[in-house]
Amino acid sequence: MEAELREFERDADAWFAENTPGEPDFMLPLTFMEVGTDQQFEFLREWQNKVYSAGYLGAAWPKEYGGGGLTQKHQDIATRAMKKYRGPIMLNAIGINWTGPLILDIGSEAHKQKYIKGILSAEDIWCQGFSEPENGSDLGNAQLRAVRDGDEYVLNGSKIWTTHGHYAKYMILLARTDLDAPSKYAGLSFILTPMTVPGIETVKIKKLTGEHGFTQTFFTDTRIPADGLMGREGEGWKIAMQTLEYERSARGGQAGGYVLTEVDPLEILQLASKAKRDGQSVLADPVVRDKLMDFVIDAQAMALNGKRARISPLVRDCPQALPLMSKLTHTEFALRINEFAISLMGTKGGYYVDEPNAIDEGYWHRSYLNAFSATIGGGTSQIQRNIIGEHALSLPKTR
Repeated sequence: MEAELREFERDADAWFAENTPGEPDFMLPLTFMEVGTDQQFEFLREWQNKVYSAGYLGAAWPKEYGGGGLTQKHQDIATRAMKKYRGPIMLNAIGINWTGPLILDIGSEAHKQKYIKGILSAEDIWCQGFSEPENGSDLGNAQLRAVRDGDEYVLNGSKIWTTHGHYAKYMILLARTDLDAPSKYAGLSFILTPMTVPGIETVKIKKLTGEHGFTQTFFTDTRIPADGLMGREGEGWKIAMQTLEYERSARGGQAGGYVLTEVDPLEILQLASKAKRDGQSVLADPVVRDKLMDFVIDAQAMALNGKRARISPLVRDCPQALPLMSKLTHTEFALRINEFAISLMGTKGGYYVDEPNAIDEGYWHRSYLNAFSATIGGGTSQIQRNIIGEHALSLPKTR
């Protein structure tokens, strides 16, 4: 196995060295939530398909459904090579990170045969239908109705913050199928929903970053096949919670690659080396140097915690603590480090993308604003702290 892995590593390194595209003549998104133009979308779709076709995405997913049939170690090697050569992000984030693992874990054989390969190739783009305009983080109070009518469900209601909603072929949908259930959670069902049927309208939402990566999705007497139901009616809450575990990196099984560009503290060092304050480099300031080292230490700690979480004897006392921490620590780190980068720019920190005086073409500002969405999606940082307190530290539930 070791010899096989070394050969795979050599092949992956050579492939990404040769095939990773250079910067195009248009701005590439830093995260999957920032895809705002058809040009960006098609470029990233083609890239994901190319990586998949070469065997470097979904390497550990079952071969009979379109995966590589290899091991997670193979996929980890491929993802490291992708990061080494700073390849573009994978487009189909909700498919490869949440929907695919969920279907492989609990989906029917028909679901696996129908959906998995299209997720990996980016032929079938997926979106998520959880949040609603009136219910925000109160996911259990979702009100979109799904009424069974023979072999179909009839949908009425809306979902919001639907990333890639206007591009998606399918949605993972949390809908209310029983108004008389004993609790609001018991009345929910989880349905794999086509987005290309009559009665669905997506309306783009302009974001802080200036593009339209989100939509609001409206369902009006929309008929969808009932065979998209996952589990049984009324089990939607349990399945949605499992889906969020993938989204929060608390459960494995993702296809590989990465769907957002992580900031390297050494990039901040390069920025700081060019920044001036009172005619001197800001690196002459011991406070700045101290903050930079704090970021380097934090980044290394998060990387080591990721490895530690996979070594059972090191996490036996509280095996879920590190996975539950991962989403919170990474997203809050991204917010802090980008804010610090902008603080180094002085008055030029006020210039954004497409403005002539913007430093690095507004990269740090885009990265900073995008970081806010990551602290909200999959559960806000406040919710994440509650989850850690209750499930890792065994503290009483908050009121």
